[in-house]
Amino acid sequence: MKRLLALLALVLSVSSCGNVDVGRYADQQPTLNLEHFFSKPVKAWGIFQKRSGEVTKRFEVNIESRRQGNDLILDERFLYSDGTRQHRVWTLTPDGPNKWRGRAGDVVGEAKGEIAGNAIHWLYRLNLPVDDSTYEVTMDDWMYLMDEDTLINRTSMSKFGVEVGQVTLFFRRQAAP
Repeated sequence: MKRLLALLALVLSVSSCGNVDVGRYADQQPTLNLEHFFSKPVKAWGIFQKRSGEVTKRFEVNIESRRQGNDLILDERFLYSDGTRQHRVWTLTPDGPNKWRGRAGDVVGEAKGEIAGNAIHWLYRLNLPVDDSTYEVTMDDWMYLMDEDTLINRTSMSKFGVEVGQVTLFFRRQAAP
């Protein structure tokens, strides 16, 4: 019984190590403003890594945005290293001070986002296609504004609380057309 309690305490302490509050970044500059960052076309480059660290896919994303009432619409077009393509349209809606909600076709329910300083933290569930199957995974998504035109994104993907992979993305604002 003592071993079981010790193991449970260890698991809980390890799982809580990754729980950083976005408020920790409140004083970090430059301040992230989603509407401003996505007011120009954005190009992104990224990788997907398995839990082992092996890079299994590289990709590029072209993002066009527009305002629709209070919503910010992000139209993302992905090109993967294996030649496959994907299209995702996000509808981001302000949800109170420094909070956002997001919807997309492959997102289960709504994404919840919170901004503080130069960071935004998103949590959501995604239907992830892999070969001939689709898996529902939890996305723990952190984005950090480095300068006016550069945003870095790091996402941990998990299933049943176990990390299955990571996504790393670098976003760069482009000149307006």
